[in-house]
Amino acid sequence: MLRVGRAALALVLALLLAACTNEAVPPPTPEPTPQPEPTELVVGVDDLGGGFNPHLLAHLSPVTTALATLVLPSVFRPDAQGVMHLDETIATSAEVVETEPFTVSYELNLEASWSSNAPIAAEDFVYLWERMRSEPGVADAAGYRLITEVRSRAGGKAVDVVFAEPYPAWQHLFSDLLPAHILKDAPGSWTGALANGLPASGGPFRIESVDRARGEVVLARNDLYWDTPTVLDKLVFRSLDDTVLAAGLASGDVDIALPEADPTIRTALGGVVPPPTLQLAPRPVVTQLGMRADAGPMADPRARQGIAAIVDREAVRTTVAPEALPPDAFGLAPSQPGYASTVPADAPIGPNPEAAAQLLASAGWTRDLTTGRWAADGEPVRLVLGAAAERPEDVRVAHAVAEQLDAAGIDVTVVTPSAVELFGQETVPPVVPTPTATPTPSAAPTSTPPTSSAGQPTSATPVPGAAGGTVEVDLMVVPRTVGGDPGTELASDYGCPLPNAVVPEPPRSPTGFCFGALQPLLDELVATTPRPEVAEVVERVLWAQMPALPLFQPVTLVVSTPTSDAVTGIGPGPILTGPVTGAAFWRNPNE
Repeated sequence: MLRVGRAALALVLALLLAACTNEAVPPPTPEPTPQPEPTELVVGVDDLGGGFNPHLLAHLSPVTTALATLVLPSVFRPDAQGVMHLDETIATSAEVVETEPFTVSYELNLEASWSSNAPIAAEDFVYLWERMRSEPGVADAAGYRLITEVRSRAGGKAVDVVFAEPYPAWQHLFSDLLPAHILKDAPGSWTGALANGLPASGGPFRIESVDRARGEVVLARNDLYWDTPTVLDKLVFRSLDDTVLAAGLASGDVDIALPEADPTIRTALGGVVPPPTLQLAPRPVVTQLGMRADAGPMADPRARQGIAAIVDREAVRTTVAPEALPPDAFGLAPSQPGYASTVPADAPIGPNPEAAAQLLASAGWTRDLTTGRWAADGEPVRLVLGAAAERPEDVRVAHAVAEQLDAAGIDVTVVTPSAVELFGQETVPPVVPTPTATPTPSAAPTSTPPTSSAGQPTSATPVPGAAGGTVEVDLMVVPRTVGGDPGTELASDYGCPLPNAVVPEPPRSPTGFCFGALQPLLDELVATTPRPEVAEVVERVLWAQMPALPLFQPVTLVVSTPTSDAVTGIGPGPILTGPVTGAAFWRNPNE
């Protein structure tokens, strides 16, 4: 019995030990599943621009246009012919519901929301309307100034917009909505909060990062987007010079490039194998030489005509943007259907030294026969020419114009304040660029010396006429927007904003131009049935008053490799939204 008991005890101990041994050995750890690399596509650009508010003249750039197209919600979007179509991801309907008063009703998509989880709603309409009617330096404000009320219904998901007058171009309003719930109470939000990004997305992409030191903006898929998600995980905009850009296209590090079209980039691309596809995409702006009309030596239209008779526009274009399009109209741009020159036969367009001398003399200027220099009221004429520091092409234009005016006997000082200051203030800091400076396009925006917003070393050399630390600008290089409703654009650029109870002191235009006799014609251009001859008369008046001298329409060179062509099908796109219009459906070039 003792033996049997010992045997049983041994068996129990063996079983216990076996159980303990099994518990002590962990099960094998499964091998981790490899995570796929994020799919991305790299777009090379010249620079990132000065900011990302698509409604500010100061922030207009190809990158801003691209970000607005892919990140911000718009009620209507243009097709390739520029015809506006309802974007049903944002609004399920939009229609005129009353004519007295003229009222447009919008029913917003219940699913449409910002990446912050706030709904895209009536408050976003209100915010854009309020800013467009009251902020200086905005683009295409005339339509918004006609609005008298924006009413919210259905918890903010329905909007009624009431106008003072019938406005047939209403489909062009409320594009590129901004997130009011973030911006409306933020100090300086209209400019400052959008200088280095967009705080929320209402489109298929969102801004993941903006690195100005590296010259890079990274867009990522907006995972909260309620409609078809993007195919790519990331879309990268990278600022590169011509040589690096060409090398990146050859190596596959850059998939698409959107530089300014010029012979330099074409030469750099000559060594890329296989040869890339090149397409031209005119930009939705015309670069102009604005002339201050409300004060100073340019207040007399004969003086403005005299300056226009001096400037050789073709020489400026050839020097700065040789592949840009030459414009001869104040309304339509050369790339738009229906464009035709509106220059009158007797217009004093330069270079015409004899006409310039007669016009300046009729404006009261006198010329020293010994030195050839011009004076007014017994003092030498000293003009201040402004160009935005973060817009390097504008700075080059300013220097080219200044050289021509100097050769004609007119002293000119070029100043480079920030674009927000130049296009939005009557006086600006007298920041003078160092002649040997080389702009760095991707540097962070700032208007404070010693570094300009283009990263360009500057000095605060006193400018003639400067007082109180600021100076009035007589001439400026300024963009005007094109591609939208032509009548609205003319009224926005050259009209006189009228005060009202809500905005008792409406902002002036960047040049201060306001010609009362022209205003009824501009009002008619935005009306339901303008007379056919009105646009022609407006053009004639503008050539006589010369608030600005059209210089050129910039052109982007759309560069794609055979590989990126196959996965993007990229083209120039509609002028308002540009080459990246279909980027939500682009695929990974390495698939």
